Amino acid sequence: MSGEQQLFPSSEPPVNSTVETSGQAGRRSAPIWLQRLSLFVLVLFCVYLGVLVMLLPWWTRIWDHNLFIQAHPPLSAILHNGAVRGVISGIGLLDIWIGISEAVHYRDYRG
Repeated sequence: MSGEQQLFPSSEPPVNSTVETSGQAGRRSAPIWLQRLSLFVLVLFCVYLGVLVMLLPWWTRIWDHNLFIQAHPPLSAILHNGAVRGVISGIGLLDIWIGISEAVHYRDYRG
């Protein structure tokens, strides 16, 4: 055991202060227009996906006549349950909430 290195050495390695300052100076934030564009795309994606996931279980033409669901009878019995449809719709509402929350709590990072 004496030939092995210690897993947690008792002394900490020396920290080079020039590495920390150069790391901070080299790090820049994205332009404001790019931050806002990425926020817009994120909110649009979250709201669109949330509406789709919220409404899809109650759209009978898509949900009840799905060949994948009909090919698997145990899965069909579970997915046609109203409580499961409600849980899936709740996930859609949660996704919409996340998108709106991101838009409300947005801050520009200027660096």
